[in-house]
Amino acid sequence: MLSYEDAGTAIEWLERAFGFREHREMRYTEPSGRVSHAELEAGTGLIMVATPTPQYRSPRHHRETCPEADQWLRAPWVIDGVLVHVEDVDGHFARARDAGAALLSQIEENPYGRLYRVEDLEGHRWMFIQSPA
Repeated sequence: MLSYEDAGTAIEWLERAFGFREHREMRYTEPSGRVSHAELEAGTGLIMVATPTPQYRSPRHHRETCPEADQWLRAPWVIDGVLVHVEDVDGHFARARDAGAALLSQIEENPYGRLYRVEDLEGHRWMFIQSPA
């Protein structure tokens, strides 16, 4: 479950940038328009997103007001984040880059697969990995 300041906008971006698909029948919207729950399909996985309260601040906005968060978010690593397995990391990387994702790394070759790290529009960090053949 990931929180977003604007879950509706985040869902559209996550679909465009990462290729996730929303289960529309699982979106719950408050009368104010705030998305209180939604579910996105990521391959065989499920990611839930929401805007929990009007007071919630994303990692990107938190780092603007917190020197400690700004300092540890300067590292290009995924300290808190999500790992998603993909079939084509090269295509996925290009899609995320073209959608404006903040790239934290290029595609890296590792014994456990090819992966890259990225930050989404509100500052959540992701790793996308393609397992070795």
